[in-house]
Amino acid sequence: MTDRAQYDPDDLLRLDRQVCFPLYAATNLLTRLYGPVLAELGLTYPQYLVLLVLWEIQPLSVGDLGRRLYLDSGTLTPLLKRMEQAGLVTRTRDPDDERRVLIDLTSAGKAMKARASHVPATLAAGRSTEDLDALRDQVNELVRTLTPKA
Repeated sequence: MTDRAQYDPDDLLRLDRQVCFPLYAATNLLTRLYGPVLAELGLTYPQYLVLLVLWEIQPLSVGDLGRRLYLDSGTLTPLLKRMEQAGLVTRTRDPDDERRVLIDLTSAGKAMKARASHVPATLAAGRSTEDLDALRDQVNELVRTLTPKA
């Protein structure tokens, strides 16, 4: 007998039995926690995520950036346009494939890395590195489980 068979079907639909709800709540709470810190830098949380990726590797195509962030181009394109207008990134056509748009950091986007170095401490305050690493690893495993197989 499986664990699920032990529960009344109505019990399975209780909010406190869902995995999706605490993840949803945590996402909202994290966004609120980071919001004021990022606002001081003139960034939104999605813009910060884009910068995190680009600080690791650039240039990067819109498609590759979207895959890294689990965002589709319809969501990513307006975000990147705003970042370009803010002087943080450039968007250029790939000379080898005109269909691809490459995203690169401007000098201001690169300089933002030093200005944002305190942001990770927003979540880390009062938590051990080991606990945060374990939590990140568990959430990453969930993401891998939920990612459709190509």
